[in-house]
Amino acid sequence: MTQLDSPHAQTEQPPRPAVSPGGKAVGDFVSGLVVWIARHWLALFNTAWAVYVLLPFLAPVLMHAGYVAPARLIYGLYSFTCHQLPDHSYFLYADNPVPLAPELMAAGAPPAEDLFGFRKFIGNPSFGYKVALCERDLAIYSSVLLAGLVFAVARRYIRIQAPSIKLYLLFLIPIAVDGGSQLVGLRESNWWLRTLTGAIFGVASVWLAYPYVEDAMQDVIATETAAETATGNTAEIAQHTHRPTA
Repeated sequence: MTQLDSPHAQTEQPPRPAVSPGGKAVGDFVSGLVVWIARHWLALFNTAWAVYVLLPFLAPVLMHAGYVAPARLIYGLYSFTCHQLPDHSYFLYADNPVPLAPELMAAGAPPAEDLFGFRKFIGNPSFGYKVALCERDLAIYSSVLLAGLVFAVARRYIRIQAPSIKLYLLFLIPIAVDGGSQLVGLRESNWWLRTLTGAIFGVASVWLAYPYVEDAMQDVIATETAAETATGNTAEIAQHTHRPTA
């Protein structure tokens, strides 16, 4: 029998390379970071949403206080995620916090037909300044934040089940009808409908997504904990195996 035909040769595995102390430290750090994120994912999400929702309000506050450069930076950043049409936005320091196009044009805004020029109008000292997110987007992201805070409390007492896709799609009907009919020119929405439909969409989206994220993060914690336990047991066995005899 040749060496290749030997059962011992076929089953023998090459020894695993020893892990250096530096490599183990890096591995432990990465594993600990993964577990920390998995344990605190909801706090991270809620903090990120809070920053995203509050910054648009900071823009008009800064404009009113005379800090034009940082305010315009915020407006510019949010212009990539929102149309910022002034007649679809809330205004701070204004007599009417939800002005329509005629009132805005009387205050110095370009004609509403010029969408690109019209959306750039942020207000002025005598009229007030718009929030950097439109009414609907502000409702969506604010409701995501509030629903996330409710989820953080509720998950301590109950296991929250995600809705079915069919039920979720039912919650999308209001925003689809309100936004779609306005988009094609059948009608014009108003601030409270945009706010209501946006909030329904935001809450429904959290209800659908967060239970799955929670389950996934719990799986990560369980996997990392099991791996850490197995590594500890292996190290202990190796220590006993190589312990010198008297």
